Amino acid sequence: MIPDFSLGQKIILWVIPLLFAITVHETAHGWVASKFGDSTAKLLGRLTLNPLKHIDPIGTLIVPAILFSLGGFVFGWAKPVPITWQNLKNPRRDMALVAAAGPLANFVMALLWVGIAKIAMRVNSAPFIYMAQIGISINLVLMLLNLIPIPPLDGSRIMASFLSPSMAYQFNKLEVYGFLILVLLLASGILARILGPLLQGLLSVFFRFFGM
Repeated sequence: MIPDFSLGQKIILWVIPLLFAITVHETAHGWVASKFGDSTAKLLGRLTLNPLKHIDPIGTLIVPAILFSLGGFVFGWAKPVPITWQNLKNPRRDMALVAAAGPLANFVMALLWVGIAKIAMRVNSAPFIYMAQIGISINLVLMLLNLIPIPPLDGSRIMASFLSPSMAYQFNKLEVYGFLILVLLLASGILARILGPLLQGLLSVFFRFFGM
């Protein structure tokens, strides 16, 4: 049984999973883009796991801290990795693959945290068990959140690749309202009602499949 950590201890144990989840997500976008011909992120020094290169003060620090203090599910974001879509070999296809790289990276990281959790349980390390559980949860939250087809989330880039150029153009114009839409969905509780059951289902599958 995991002991009741103090608020300060919980914050410390949250920091590493959160920073890695956001940092690897953004780095994955840039890395895949570089493989398809766009070296913008590489030239700007964003193909790195150094979180200082990716931290957004609001999305990486303030928003997660507020959500954590409110007791809801926690998510955040980093500075978006710049992608010059004109440099991609096949822009419509490649942008979808670049977008999918972020959520896929979070899924892979959730699996890695499962491995850490199992090791921590063997040595009975309560802090690492808690940290690993947070790592699994926050990576699955970010994966699910980013797959929502609301610009500028990754799901919208994937969806746009299946639309005609004219429809994709009109759809992407919603990006100026994207953050407002997300805030309204969060404040109204709709986002939690959408992601909550999906997250609980995924966590249940993870824990049962990996014997946790």
